[in-house]
Amino acid sequence: VLVERLDRERRRGRVCLVVRSPGQAERFTALLSREHGIPCIRVEGFGELPAEPGAVAVAAGELSEGFTLPLLGVTCLTEEQVFGVRRVSRGAPAAHGPAVRGLAELRPGDYVVHTEHGIGRYRGIREVPVEGVVRDLIQIEYAGRDMLYVPPDKVHFLQKYAGAEGHAVRLHRLGGTGWERLKKRVKKSIEALSRELVELYARRKVVEGHAFSGPDADFFEFEETFAYEETPDQRRAIEEVLEDMAKPRPMDRLVCGDVGYGKTEVALRAAFRAVLDGKQVAVLVPTTLLAQQHYDTFRVRFREFPVTVEMLSRFRSRAAQQRILEAAAAGRVDVLIGTHRLLSGDVRFRDLGLVVIDEEQRFGVRHKERLKQLRTQVDVLTLTATPIPRTLEMALLGIRDISVINTPPEDRLAVQTHVAPYSDKLVRDAVLRELERGGQVFFVHNRVRDIETVADRVRGVVPEARVGVVHGRMDARRLERVMLGFLEREIDLLVCTNIIESGLDIPNANTMIVHGPELLGLGQLYQLRGRIGRTNRRAYAYLLTLRDRSLTTEARERLQAIQELADLGSGFQLAARDLEIRGAGNLLGPQQSGNIAAVGFDLYMQLVDEVACELKGVPREEPFEPALHFRAPARVPKSYVPRDRLRLDLYRRLAAADDTAVLRRLEEETRARFGPPPAEVQTLFRLMEIKVLARRLRVREIREEASRIRFTFDGSTPVSAGGLLERVRARPGDLVLLSEFEAALAVPGGPEPAWAHARNLLQELLGV
Repeated sequence: VLVERLDRERRRGRVCLVVRSPGQAERFTALLSREHGIPCIRVEGFGELPAEPGAVAVAAGELSEGFTLPLLGVTCLTEEQVFGVRRVSRGAPAAHGPAVRGLAELRPGDYVVHTEHGIGRYRGIREVPVEGVVRDLIQIEYAGRDMLYVPPDKVHFLQKYAGAEGHAVRLHRLGGTGWERLKKRVKKSIEALSRELVELYARRKVVEGHAFSGPDADFFEFEETFAYEETPDQRRAIEEVLEDMAKPRPMDRLVCGDVGYGKTEVALRAAFRAVLDGKQVAVLVPTTLLAQQHYDTFRVRFREFPVTVEMLSRFRSRAAQQRILEAAAAGRVDVLIGTHRLLSGDVRFRDLGLVVIDEEQRFGVRHKERLKQLRTQVDVLTLTATPIPRTLEMALLGIRDISVINTPPEDRLAVQTHVAPYSDKLVRDAVLRELERGGQVFFVHNRVRDIETVADRVRGVVPEARVGVVHGRMDARRLERVMLGFLEREIDLLVCTNIIESGLDIPNANTMIVHGPELLGLGQLYQLRGRIGRTNRRAYAYLLTLRDRSLTTEARERLQAIQELADLGSGFQLAARDLEIRGAGNLLGPQQSGNIAAVGFDLYMQLVDEVACELKGVPREEPFEPALHFRAPARVPKSYVPRDRLRLDLYRRLAAADDTAVLRRLEEETRARFGPPPAEVQTLFRLMEIKVLARRLRVREIREEASRIRFTFDGSTPVSAGGLLERVRARPGDLVLLSEFEAALAVPGGPEPAWAHARNLLQELLGV
């Protein structure tokens, strides 16, 4: 219909088709020209429309609806008129939550790791006079009560210690050789593990697989039926998956993205690409409820296309399952969705080309062995919201392909999380508040044996609510009936086990009460909370602990973590925090668990990164840190930022800034938070600006002396000897060469401080 209309309109007058993005405009231009023989040209605006009818002009822009200008003979059409779908923008900025257990959380007495000296105790920030100027120094205590004082510009050498639960931490001795020996031992252990993993994945890469064809007209048409604007991360993940599928070796890509960030659409695009090539797709999910939800989603997205979607789960009768199995074996099913039932020996495909796995960590060891076999035969796409630490390590090593979706949908709000002892009053207030705004409630009680008793109590507390109960041991038909009632809003409150943990999308349910959260793991709590807050409506999670149970230290840390990790996009942070709380024995093996405990999680991952570079033969660039020695007071005084934690965090961010624009934004933020900065803070920002310039020029040291400033350049400096000589000739008596890599700048008397002269010279050398 589109082609006929465009053909008709272009013969009558000039036609412009307005699409949402430049990339889409390029695709439309190629598609209409190549597939349908309609001449098209790309234009940037109406001023570039061709003078005569004939070709269709394709432009990128925002237009609510099309229009016709008869006097000018111009017709303008939009994507919505073409496909009947109004795309909703999801382009919110990427979410970056606070660093897990970062320096900003340090309290005096906490363990820290100095990458050159080992594990010590943080004792706070001390004001120490140095050469007549008061400096802030970070005090770290080591064995034998030895003290190390770290300047704030060296804060990047410090990491908050994160090891394994229950591990006794031993302070290292300053000046000893034990720390270096320990780091070398841990690195060798990582190398041994890494080579084993690399060999496993190398074997997969030499296997010949099916190279899928690239996107065509049908694929572009399917893309257009997506009702949202893809986020940048989502678009990149889709492109990476399609590129992998086009290669002759089997794909094994992991797509990480928080709950509700659009991972399913990535899987849909991959599945459609596979079906277009005549291949079958298996979608493996951990629960029956999620299988049903994916089945509904896939059917809706594929309804305009000749794609047969079926589901294999206990919601199907035996006769229906047998019929589906026969159809799959004969090739009459394009996409088969199911739980671990899909891994059974009686499930056969005529031509399987792609396996999509949702939350692989939920499957057992036996199932994972079967999945490992599949990875050497067909393309595998894995979706997860909370990658386990082994996955993170494999991604760092570069032996597992990974795509990360960090951008949340537009208007998405973080879930407000509250931890409190259970009380009937709190439950009643929370439920009534949700019902008053027309919403629904999940009440999670993860014990089947007394779930009906708990449901009866909830009915007594909130008699106004229509209550339903679901758990994994229910009859399939009854379970399906209750869930359907909840979806259709015939049930207000669903008392359930963590059967709802994975993937369910019920936008109207935006309050969750978890009864006994201390009995659940951190990953489970995070996934459960992800069932709510999937629209632009504020959602609330109440984690209500059991009064008859005293919390263990580990449970208390889990609840504190889930409350703190409330920002959008906290999945990666949660994976690392979970490792810290539970230890790594079951995830990376007992030996690696001991290594993490010995050097701390952050340094362990840094060593993993070093090993990855060595295995791949990629030179790892060591960070270049210039040393600045100026006599000007430069610090963040307590009178300006009273709390040490905030001062330490500001120092950390200053030290990490690698661009003058970043420094300017940080200075504006500091001014907005704490008020006009005093002279000491202003000088600190200027010195950090000098450090950024010195880093780019690879100046190893800048030292203020009696009446001059000495610059010591590194041998790898981009400043040529000839360029420096030109500066010397241009400024006789002002700038002097002391040696091949040393120069001295005279500092004249006057109100301008020495650091200002140093900054001016660096800017000259950079051509700023």
